[in-house]
Amino acid sequence: MTIDLLDLYIDLARYDLREYRLPFSLYILEADNPDEACSILLRRIMDAIMHKDPSMETRILCRKLRRFMRIDRVECL
Repeated sequence: MTIDLLDLYIDLARYDLREYRLPFSLYILEADNPDEACSILLRRIMDAIMHKDPSMETRILCRKLRRFMRIDRVECL
């Protein structure tokens, strides 16, 4: 799965997330269907952000993440 976080790149930079620090990234995960894969990845990113800083500002960023994260490509292996 390839994702585009370019719209949120500056907002995510302050959280120092190693795995999600690049605006364009490739992730490999196991799921039953593409929708589930998208949900799993979104949940992983939101959990990582909330683990770093569980503030109201972070919750707002998670809402923005739901709106602005783009899935570029989903490939079945």
